[in-house]
Amino acid sequence: MQRTKAHVKEAQWNEEDGFLKIYMKGRPIQLWAPQSVTNFNASKPQDPPNEKLLLDWVYGYRGRDCRSNLYMLPTGECVYFAAAVVVLHNLEEGTQRHYLGHTDDIKCLAIHPDQVRVASGQVAGHDKKEGKPHVRVWDSVSLQTLHVLGVGEFDRAISCVSFSKVDGGNHLLVVDESNDHVMSVWNLSRDKYHKIGESKTSGDPVTSAEFHPSEKNSIVCCGKGQISFWTYEGGTMNKRTGIFDKYEKPKIIICIAFTESGDVLSGDSSGSIFVWGKGTNKITHAIKDAHDGGVFSLCKTKDGTILSGGGKDRKIKQWDSNYKQVTEKEIPEQYGPVRMLSQGQGNLILVGTIRNCILQGTLDLELNCVVEGHKEELWGLATHPSQHQFLSCGSDHFIYMWDSQSHSVVWSKEVADPAHCASIHPNGDVAAVGLSTGRWLVLDLSSREVLTVHTDGSEQHECIAYSPDGNYLAIGSRDNFIYVFNVAENGHKYSKVGKCSGHSSFVTHIDWSTDSQYIVSNSGDYEVLCWLASNCKQFTNKDTIREIQWATQNCTLAFNTAGIWPDGADGTDVNNCARSHKGNLIASADDFGKVNLFSYPCCQPKSHGHSYGGHSSHVTNAAFLFDDSRLITCGGRDMAVLQWEVV
Repeated sequence: MQRTKAHVKEAQWNEEDGFLKIYMKGRPIQLWAPQSVTNFNASKPQDPPNEKLLLDWVYGYRGRDCRSNLYMLPTGECVYFAAAVVVLHNLEEGTQRHYLGHTDDIKCLAIHPDQVRVASGQVAGHDKKEGKPHVRVWDSVSLQTLHVLGVGEFDRAISCVSFSKVDGGNHLLVVDESNDHVMSVWNLSRDKYHKIGESKTSGDPVTSAEFHPSEKNSIVCCGKGQISFWTYEGGTMNKRTGIFDKYEKPKIIICIAFTESGDVLSGDSSGSIFVWGKGTNKITHAIKDAHDGGVFSLCKTKDGTILSGGGKDRKIKQWDSNYKQVTEKEIPEQYGPVRMLSQGQGNLILVGTIRNCILQGTLDLELNCVVEGHKEELWGLATHPSQHQFLSCGSDHFIYMWDSQSHSVVWSKEVADPAHCASIHPNGDVAAVGLSTGRWLVLDLSSREVLTVHTDGSEQHECIAYSPDGNYLAIGSRDNFIYVFNVAENGHKYSKVGKCSGHSSFVTHIDWSTDSQYIVSNSGDYEVLCWLASNCKQFTNKDTIREIQWATQNCTLAFNTAGIWPDGADGTDVNNCARSHKGNLIASADDFGKVNLFSYPCCQPKSHGHSYGGHSSHVTNAAFLFDDSRLITCGGRDMAVLQWEVV
């Protein structure tokens, strides 16, 4: 709920005791300032820093729940999306460009017949004004937005987009995710794009909708329990439903493709491929049990053969013009079932998978994984203390080590439980990973061997951090405790010191003092508490607390981070923050899909910073590389890791 200004209490500075009082959900929070701060003016916001962020690399691909999401351009770039970014990735040269026009999750893509223009459709976003589902048509060479279609016209999200082929791409087809899954046709031939017709398609989800490549004003649409053949003339749209006749009607028609001769192919949830004669709504040929389980994708290749991709069997099959199987290849289990098949460069094919990977290769030789990413919600992030590497971990049970310079996976490891937080030891040899089950483990980074597994409590570990000298490990848990361990033998041996007990809600963030003596922590009910690491006792001497130097700034509630909170924040809006190693910048990750960059310290309430889109929904974590050259950020449900250059 957006609160009015009258309900938001202004921050107050207490000169006598040296603290700033801010309010979260009407609750007062005292943030103790360093002793050196005097005559503080709480009403003067800070200016943004000189430094800015440029999106440098996107790790990930959204194959898990989207179709129409992987194509090849004549430039040698393959086009796909992750979160709110369309990635143009030159696999040979190892470069990426990014289209950043969207404000939230992208769900579908289409390439114009001119092979330059691209249409991409997004979901409803957070922002009342900008967050409406819409389609953006843009230039893939200049990355300039040419047109924004349908703001305020669509509901929930855009599920399908398709350019017309027969008239050279003068029309665009759009299907939204409203209750009636409305299909609309837009005229692109004039400067001002306009809608020329629309119709309800079905009360059930639409999986695919495309213009027929060789029949004017003809559209094929399919989804749950239906395939339909549409014509539009002068604004009216007429529908013929596909007749299954002697064949059993499948539960879902998942995908469509078109043959050289203009026949329509459909792949369905029962594993069949049906051929629908050109210009008819009748089946002329059937390949029953083409796949074990659903047919998830169909693709006509340059040489006229047809490829089909299986959901359950993870197989790609090639069929000749008489629909006889030529060859097949099974995708390794780790990459998951086929989501999307696409023609690559030359005789190569591109394969997008449900486990958010992209493979490239040929069926008779090898399919190599060229893009890899997390498969479920993502929270854990830790940067290496001395190398251009970082570690991420998520609900998919996977831990990834990435190289920020080669933009590649150094290694990945699957663990028994969902992972939520991570910290790399100051020596760079081991990492501690907090899991969602109350367990935590320590991993040798060179051998990837699990060195030790501990259980502390039965709830998720929210945050984990080694002390600067590497002799302690602190783990903040959802059970309101902070567990502290002595660390010996270069991070290979752990013995419990005790647990810090005093928070009345779950622990959200922890920081260590530079001398490794103190811990400061935040909790779900906005408490800021300080602890002595050696005995886990709460430390309350305010004069001493005001003098402590903190090695990191992960705590979002602190005097030095009072300015990162937006006006009227409710305490959950900022998920994480990270100070640069030089100590001049602080980045925050928020609930509105934004990565924000402020000058540090950022103590003036409502300070001005730079704000960057690219993620969708919750940005869950941010961390600077050891040399501050890059900022790494994680999206929660968008499962993407974004790498930003600090310029």
